Amino acid sequence: MATTDTSERVVARRCWVEGRRVWLDLADERLVSFPATKYQRLAEAPQALLEAVHLRVQGQALRWEELDEDIWVADAVLGRFPTVA
Repeated sequence: MATTDTSERVVARRCWVEGRRVWLDLADERLVSFPATKYQRLAEAPQALLEAVHLRVQGQALRWEELDEDIWVADAVLGRFPTVA
């Protein structure tokens, strides 16, 4: 069975934060969100820094410059969150 790289197809057109949730408007017209608590740096971030999210890599990545955090859109959409040790 062949596998495909889904990260090539999961592209966000827009991203924003409401409360403590990160929202993504995907190119395929889906809206998805995830709680900031899924990522340690986001969970601990002040609201103003959490809201300072930008799309990078042609909509395939999220970047928080001040927090030094990068998240692949595909990972967030597919629920591939980091595990806490």
